Amino acid sequence: MSLLRLSLLYSLLLVTSYWHATAVVLQATPETPAISSMVTLPIAKRFNFTGPAKMLQQDQARARNLHGRGILARGAGTTLQALSTDGRSIPAENLLASYVVTVNIGSPPNSYELIVDTGSSNTWIGAGRTYVQTVNATRTSNNMTIGYNDGSHMSGAEFTDTVQLGSGAGLTIAGQSIGVASEAKGFDGFDGVFGLGRKGLTVGTLSPDVTSTIPTVTENLFSQGRIASEMVSISFEPTNSVALNGELTFGGVDSTKFIGDINFAPITTTSPSSEYFGVDQAVRYGASHTLLANNPGIFDTGTSLVLIASDALQAYVELVGAELDPATGLYRITPAQYEGLQSMFFTINNVVYEFTANAQIWPRNLNQIMGGSNDFIYLMIGDLGRPSGSGLDIINGMMFLERFYTVYDTENHRVGIANTPFTMATTN
Repeated sequence: MSLLRLSLLYSLLLVTSYWHATAVVLQATPETPAISSMVTLPIAKRFNFTGPAKMLQQDQARARNLHGRGILARGAGTTLQALSTDGRSIPAENLLASYVVTVNIGSPPNSYELIVDTGSSNTWIGAGRTYVQTVNATRTSNNMTIGYNDGSHMSGAEFTDTVQLGSGAGLTIAGQSIGVASEAKGFDGFDGVFGLGRKGLTVGTLSPDVTSTIPTVTENLFSQGRIASEMVSISFEPTNSVALNGELTFGGVDSTKFIGDINFAPITTTSPSSEYFGVDQAVRYGASHTLLANNPGIFDTGTSLVLIASDALQAYVELVGAELDPATGLYRITPAQYEGLQSMFFTINNVVYEFTANAQIWPRNLNQIMGGSNDFIYLMIGDLGRPSGSGLDIINGMMFLERFYTVYDTENHRVGIANTPFTMATTN
């Protein structure tokens, strides 16, 4: 099968009470004769600003869950009920910022708006729109339970059903595992999650079949001959306005979306990062200030900030001269301090990637809408909540991923990264 290139335009809708997703059009490449020349895949970047932002708190709770779930996937005898939260809990809060894709399920299909998540692997619905069972739906003997942070989770039943990406003659998957939630907390405004992570992360999500894995969407696309390689590539563009371009490419890469070569790094061997799309990275601030020498980290679309180990974060804060903002929980600097803010540098597989000063900050024209003040500049580098050496010392969240082209190559156990035209953008 030839590469299906899904090119999409999605809208960033900033509303203080609720959001409406905007449909966008994706184009298949001319070399995909089995697929229609136009494929429609609605997608939106959504923000939920109903009160003071809790972005860091949510990200830290997710980081704790990622650490525990990685250990579970490693087969260390951990159960879902025993996943460590370090004694810290937060109430279930709706996600602050998410990337949402419309997926069609059933025959005839019904559409569901799902959060794109490379840090989990189950696909499930029912948080918003009720699941409509059609002729291809089959209830399995298993139930499904998934936790994403200390408050947000789903529980329900497992079905298999037909899944279609795009309209018309888009990509169709037969017999895809779908969780159907009878309970879902922390996902108001969304219908569920579209898991793009590695298959091992599904261990422990089924019961009574607690030891089984579930074939993921990407795996089934490949095994059913719909794509040439078991990979998905993601391109986003940073923005401070109401629209931006993005792209999902299943089965290959879109060479128009990156600059230079893609650097493919092997999945790290250090647990629990090894259970994710994780790679070893060195991080420094400025020309000579090493924050992390060569530590495991993961690429995660479900995390908003760039989180680094507590000791590395403390060194960064001291170098920058930042102070903690009580309203947002983020570190802040003054406009004068921003003038002296230096780039961070991430070395991955012997290639250095510059994360500019502008990339390290929240879009300034959106300060008030997330509970901040126009008098300050807010940093998107946060505390992971653990010291270095835990096996997961860096989470390259969406603020990082928006600056680079990333490739999640399950088949070859590697992650690709490349610069884009927006790596050096001054959007924020």
